[in-house]
Amino acid sequence: MRETRTSLTVVVLALVCIGIVMIYSASCVNAMQIEHDNLYYLKRHLLFLFIGLSMCLAAMAVDYRLIQPYAGRILLFGIVLLVLVLIPYIGKESYGARRWFKIGMFNFQPSELAKLAVIAYTADFLSRKQPVIKSFWKGFVPPILVMGLVCVLTVKQPDLGTTIEIAVVMLGMLFIAGARLWHLGLVAFLSVPALVYLIVKAPYRMARISAFLDPWQDSQGVGFQLTQSQIALGSGGIFGVGLGHSQQKLFYLPAAHTDFIFSIIGEELGLMGTLAVIILFAVFIWLGTRIIRQADDPFGFFMGTGIVMMLGLQAVVNAGVSMGALPTKGLPLPFISYGGSALIFHLAAIGILLNISKVQEYRS
Repeated sequence: MRETRTSLTVVVLALVCIGIVMIYSASCVNAMQIEHDNLYYLKRHLLFLFIGLSMCLAAMAVDYRLIQPYAGRILLFGIVLLVLVLIPYIGKESYGARRWFKIGMFNFQPSELAKLAVIAYTADFLSRKQPVIKSFWKGFVPPILVMGLVCVLTVKQPDLGTTIEIAVVMLGMLFIAGARLWHLGLVAFLSVPALVYLIVKAPYRMARISAFLDPWQDSQGVGFQLTQSQIALGSGGIFGVGLGHSQQKLFYLPAAHTDFIFSIIGEELGLMGTLAVIILFAVFIWLGTRIIRQADDPFGFFMGTGIVMMLGLQAVVNAGVSMGALPTKGLPLPFISYGGSALIFHLAAIGILLNISKVQEYRS
């Protein structure tokens, strides 16, 4: 167990270090142009990293089992924040979305807390209700109602990417817990019309689907971001154009240091750089799975499962979007993309995962 924890820590720190280097490389020109300080985003990222590492250490120091009695209250707190962020003059609106609280010079995104809260609640529920998990009313409906409430609140922000992520992780945890396939299939079947409605209702979502199907048809319009991302990845070749020498970060590729930082990695470090990142995430998932399999505590097992699924899914979606294999979702690349709330709570989740491994080692 100790070797697994050490290896997982090394992998996460490697991803964090890649993030530090690439955030500076991808954002320095933008930061100088807009903020008149080429270190602006890097300095903020390092502050978020310090907070995140502090929360990671705190999560490692406190027995994760102490979370279980408070899982419901943590979820309620997360839901209250999701409601408050939708209220004008309380939640901050930006580009038509209301997803953040502005606290001084920083923004806090409550949906990142809500994701961990939902995982903790689901882990607690599944660990207590294992004997009735196949029951539709007692073992399936309660977590689905919670999932529905949280998803409604996140989609109202609007944040369809996070909504889908929460739903997939919760359904995945229910599947692993032994829920009946026809129960899960029913939810998936009923979700399709709702998803289609949400896409059709919002013109910008329809534009994203059109861009995904053929970004080059309107490369200067709705397909601009995806085409620029593919240009960045393609121009990097095998070994890249060199660290710091990206052309796409020169105001061609929007969100170069956030959602599309994987594309800048591909341009500057080439196929070898993107493969290194993918391999690191694959190793992370493998190590996380080892920790989960060794957990003999149901709450720790399901909590770890949710964390690994959340981070693994987000990495796959981000890389898939950058390559044009998935429609644009707006999910950052864990540990690498610029973004305070995501980085902080992702590192806190890693602390919980390492804590699960540590407690299991002491119990064995």
